[in-house]
Amino acid sequence: MTTLNDLADRYVDELAALDPCLAAVMGIAGQEERLTDFGPRAAQARAELARRTLKAVDDTPVAGDAERVAAAVLRERLATEVALADADAYGTLLDTLDGPVQRIRHAVGLLDQGGDTAWDTLLARLRAVPGALAGLRESLEAARRGGRVAPYRQVARNARECLDMRPYLAGLPAGHGDGVLRSALDEAAAAANQALTEFAAYLSQELAADAPELDALGADRYQLGVREFLGTRLDLAETYAWGWEELARVRREMAEAAARIGPGEPVPAVLAALDSDPRYQVKDAAAFRDLIQELADGAIADLDGTHFAIPEPLRRIDCRITLGEGVAVYLAPSEDLSRPGTVWWPLPGSDAPIPVWKVPGTMFHEGVPGHHLQLGVTTLNTATLNRFQRLSCELHPAHVEGWGLYAERLMEELGYLDDPAHRLGMLAAGQLLRAARVVLDIGLHLRLPIPVGTGFHEGERWTPRLGREFLAEHCGLGPAGFVEFEIDRYLGRPGQALAYKLGEKVWLEARDAACRRDGAAFDLNRFHRRALDLGPMGLDLLRAELAR
Repeated sequence: MTTLNDLADRYVDELAALDPCLAAVMGIAGQEERLTDFGPRAAQARAELARRTLKAVDDTPVAGDAERVAAAVLRERLATEVALADADAYGTLLDTLDGPVQRIRHAVGLLDQGGDTAWDTLLARLRAVPGALAGLRESLEAARRGGRVAPYRQVARNARECLDMRPYLAGLPAGHGDGVLRSALDEAAAAANQALTEFAAYLSQELAADAPELDALGADRYQLGVREFLGTRLDLAETYAWGWEELARVRREMAEAAARIGPGEPVPAVLAALDSDPRYQVKDAAAFRDLIQELADGAIADLDGTHFAIPEPLRRIDCRITLGEGVAVYLAPSEDLSRPGTVWWPLPGSDAPIPVWKVPGTMFHEGVPGHHLQLGVTTLNTATLNRFQRLSCELHPAHVEGWGLYAERLMEELGYLDDPAHRLGMLAAGQLLRAARVVLDIGLHLRLPIPVGTGFHEGERWTPRLGREFLAEHCGLGPAGFVEFEIDRYLGRPGQALAYKLGEKVWLEARDAACRRDGAAFDLNRFHRRALDLGPMGLDLLRAELAR
């Protein structure tokens, strides 16, 4: 083991000990009984770890190309963590996508494995919920004394999510049966729910009184978010204009695809017809689960040995159904492979037939050649990636989500979306919203005017109300609760929504550049292998490495 890799491994261990909720998401074993301390002293300890490790990286010599890349990846991430700490970017600690409340819920949920749950471990984590919320309250109060409070939108949403978490926690002990441990689980769940109730009351009755109504954070804070989630710096005016162009392109392609299905019919009518078309429906959740497993298995069988080399441990995806609202998500395998790569697909608890015309594109995004292949290859690559690189996919969303969108486009190019309904589904479910996010995320935070020629409130400056109207009317999103969540998400996590489309843009441009450079010698399989072997990184570094 080299000195640099030893340093990276120590950092992973220390980070996991200081941030068990992040460790849970990253798949790092050993912290399952704990939750993150969200108090101010613990936050300072995490910032100090980043500063100390950054200096150590700068002082550590590297040898060879793999170490050069590894040092660059670690340095970029640590420098960004230091910049965020110096700006106290998360001093108010609330957002609606990946803040402390959401991380607590996720950390508990990851331990919920039905009959296979490690109940003693779950008990310990449930008992840790009140302390985690107490530390969070301490930090929020310290920020409030300094005149800083999260916008009202984030405070109110987090209060609701605390209350919404309670039925889930209350139901967890039911999987264990009777006995002393069951009684302890019931008591721990009740204590956690009491803490959630009290914390929600604190947010809605105390902190909300000082919460500002204005959500927009301005260009400086927004660029810091871009650095965090994309690993680059953007010309925001240029990117805003590109977002409008990309949105127009996707809508033109949707109109072309819809015309092949229902000539002369408007796009919304074609979408509605597909939802009720028996050819693109399954009867129930079991049939839906069989369909997505079939799509996953088929893509692996077809692509392995042709456009990709798929390692044996990744030739199976665990596809699962969960009840509720939301979108399909992928959870990467843990580093010891005890947790397999899993696609979770939420379905409403209804007896109505389930439309499936959007499903293939989404499965290619979440499964193979999308997240399962990318994150699985990264997890298994112990030959050229150190432990930090293998486990840091969650810290590089533009790399990961950009690849997911690239995977959808690739499967279209390879003929897997030749059915016009499936191609329209890919555009409607994957491309349209992600393009709209570029426009809305920048527009809302910078309060930019809506350009002339767009046909939507031209000349007016973006507000949350206009954002909701835009998503509902021009992107066909519904129900209203999902639209509201999207707006809250953008305003609570500046820059994150750009990760999908801007990441895809870099992947496509890098492939096109390699094709031009290599000419007739260009080999798609080789390009993919080299690209995935680099591991996760920010977009600036990815662009530079793929150009080498």
